[in-house]
Amino acid sequence: MPLLIIALATYLLVGMLTMTVPDSVAFPGPRFFPAIITAVLYILALADIFAVIRKHRTPDTLQTVESSGTYRDGDPAAAAHDDVITRVDIRSLAWAVGGFLFFALTLEYLGWVIGAGLLFWCVARGFGAKNPLMALIVGLTVSSLAYIAFDMGLGLNLPSGILGGGF
Repeated sequence: MPLLIIALATYLLVGMLTMTVPDSVAFPGPRFFPAIITAVLYILALADIFAVIRKHRTPDTLQTVESSGTYRDGDPAAAAHDDVITRVDIRSLAWAVGGFLFFALTLEYLGWVIGAGLLFWCVARGFGAKNPLMALIVGLTVSSLAYIAFDMGLGLNLPSGILGGGF
């Protein structure tokens, strides 16, 4: 996973550095938010690398099998398997990936506010949101605030879609 995060951060960095920006653009400009996201991705990748190294250097006391064949907390253990098997929750992954694909394919038509709000809702569902209506309201609110920030704060136009009166 750290390699994927580093690859994404590097892709953003190359795109940001090769972006054509007129000299007349004032701070913060179109490179500002990509620079923040790129830095955060590199930091997260480093933190993930350190977590993996730390996990492999220190034994997890809950996963240490005693000679009696039980975990230290008393649960029965399969002594032959002391590795933890992590399974992917396909349903959660489908909500997140499907939401992103839907967002990418319909952004031009639905616009930023509706598209990003629905993307937030899909990811929240994937993470197990208990109240889907509240997730949709929060998603639409955050996407509206982001739209306003990009439009008024940075002067960058995000697609308005059906809310803007056209496709």
